[in-house]
Formats: sequence, structure tokens, C-alpha cells
Amino acid sequence: MEFWHNPRCSKSREALAILREQGIEPEVRLYLDRPPKEAEIRSVIAAMGLDSAHDLIRTGEPDYKAAGLSRGSGEDALIAAMAAHPKLIERPILIDSGRAVIGRPPERVLELV
Repeated sequence: MEFWHNPRCSKSREALAILREQGIEPEVRLYLDRPPKEAEIRSVIAAMGLDSAHDLIRTGEPDYKAAGLSRGSGEDALIAAMAAHPKLIERPILIDSGRAVIGRPPERVLELV
């Protein structure tokens, strides 16, 4: 299991604590320090079964507006923006065996356990 984590985010810390309470120690990826490549983002979108990359993006981040993004932005533009500005990626994300889930609420990570 890989856990895309931002230690400054309370939901991310909470989701990681839930996993650890279950005896699960995922590979923690500090995705702001080691941003995912576009192919990894595409893979996560597919693993979640999302209809659009926009469903994985944090629209309240200043980088979203600065990049001129909107719901109507193309998939390639959204994915490129997330790769260039990883703060735009919704968090936390747990990935396991071709499946993935956003830990919002944090208890959702248990869906993959």
C-alpha cells in the first residue's frame, strides 16, 4: 500500500493513524516533496474510477486559479497542473493493488483494507 501524505493536513494525519490502528504500515509518500508524474496521476484516477481528473483536484488552492483551471479544463491540462503543482492533488490518497481511495473522510481508507 502506498499512502500519499501531507503531514500538515489533519485529515491526512487522521487517515494514517486509522491505518496504523489496524496494524497497517503503508509506504508513506510525502507527495509534496516527491510529486507524482502525470502517468501516476492518470493511474490513480483510473484506480478510483473517477469520471474526470477534476474530481481529484483541490479547487480552493491559489494555484488552481493561477493556472486558469476550471471544470471545463481538459484532462491533460488538469493532470499536468497536478504534476507541476502537487498541492492541487486532493489528499490523502491510499493506493493498493490497482485500487485507490481519497481519505475524505479519513475512514474511507478502510475501504481498501
